[in-house]
Amino acid sequence: MNEPKMRVLVYEWQPKSRENIELALAESAELTFQGDPKSLQQAMVRQQFDLIFLRVRQEHNGSFKLLKKIHEQTPATPVIVTSEMERAELIVQALRAGAHDFLVDPLSPARLQLAVQKAMENRQMVNELAYLRRQQDIVYNFSQVIAESDNFKAILKSLRKFALTDASILLTGDTGTGKSFLSGSIHFNSPRRDHPFVKINCANIPETLLESELFGHEKGAFTGADKQRIGRFEQANHGTIFLDEIGEIPLEIQAKLLRVLEEKCFERVGGNRTIQVDVRLIAATNRNLPEQIAAGRFREDLFYRINVLEVHLPPLKERSRCLVPLARKLLHKAGASMRKRIDDFSPEALAMIQGYNWPGNIRQLANTIERAVILEDSPVITPTSLQIPELSRVTAPLIQTAEPLETHERELILKALEENLWVQKNAARCLGISPRVLNYKINKFNITHPNWRKNKR
Repeated sequence: MNEPKMRVLVYEWQPKSRENIELALAESAELTFQGDPKSLQQAMVRQQFDLIFLRVRQEHNGSFKLLKKIHEQTPATPVIVTSEMERAELIVQALRAGAHDFLVDPLSPARLQLAVQKAMENRQMVNELAYLRRQQDIVYNFSQVIAESDNFKAILKSLRKFALTDASILLTGDTGTGKSFLSGSIHFNSPRRDHPFVKINCANIPETLLESELFGHEKGAFTGADKQRIGRFEQANHGTIFLDEIGEIPLEIQAKLLRVLEEKCFERVGGNRTIQVDVRLIAATNRNLPEQIAAGRFREDLFYRINVLEVHLPPLKERSRCLVPLARKLLHKAGASMRKRIDDFSPEALAMIQGYNWPGNIRQLANTIERAVILEDSPVITPTSLQIPELSRVTAPLIQTAEPLETHERELILKALEENLWVQKNAARCLGISPRVLNYKINKFNITHPNWRKNKR
């Protein structure tokens, strides 16, 4: 099937230029020629065009007013300005008024085709970027964050306010509590949202390379530095930089980081030229930084500089009302990623999720659900595919007791067996463990029942 031709509007009155445009584009485009501003604007009202050629006159004031009007009316449509004059101030004025390109007579077919190709590629890139930005807005929209527990609702309320400021933010909490995701939500709901968001995990980069990663290096700064490298702070200029696991940064690099935050400048490794940057910092750590300061592993002045606005994220076990809706959201995300339709969790699987304390927090929950989606063959996630660690789940409610742990585990198993008329398979499902594990524990605790086949023998 033939591809549809692009629609091109041409504001041109030079016969030779019109002829060259027709020669270059007639096969690939539907051409509409207009010779006066009124007809041009009427054509734009009647039809949407993919590209516009606009000739400017020597007395160019009226032409540039027309260019601005076109750009305001249809900002996504690239405009290629043509002229018989090659003057620098004319080209600059055209580009400032919204032109994509500026071509000077004579307009050769090859030059026209190349200009059109670049304009179409640029338009496609702009459209894709706009689409991705809209998708990013959806992903990082605060209203999409699961916040059913009162403590987490209060945190989101604070983050909405903090996002509108330019102050440094420190996110603390256990691993997997959502610090990285919420840093993105802060950036994409801030005044810096149209500028870069750069993330770096300080714990994943060797100490010898971390300074270069953050601040860049000059050619020859060290063995293997065969060319200049731009660091993450330069990449994040006018935007936001997220330093995850900031407590892992060595003391000597902490001093340089403090200077960047206070003076907004630094030098690349091996360089002496001062580089100015305007960056908003969001930092995160699962360490106790005051304890790190007391141990001499973290600078106190840096701590006060990054701790302007502190937000502590509670572990998942303290957000009990968030657990089920979060699990369902992660299920739908994993299913869509694998193109596998799974509608929900079985009641038994949901009971397992709610009964476990999730020491790895959201990250562990997401990984568990992703594995379950891979293993599951039915439309709902069952306990078999969920594979939650059995011992942690069974003993979690009993940790606060003073009696021996095995006593409570035996009582829990006996209770499940009684409630399921001593049918081991059903009791195992109720406990959220496999029948094999239940049989092992029955033998371990010497549990018997006269109706069991082995006891009848």
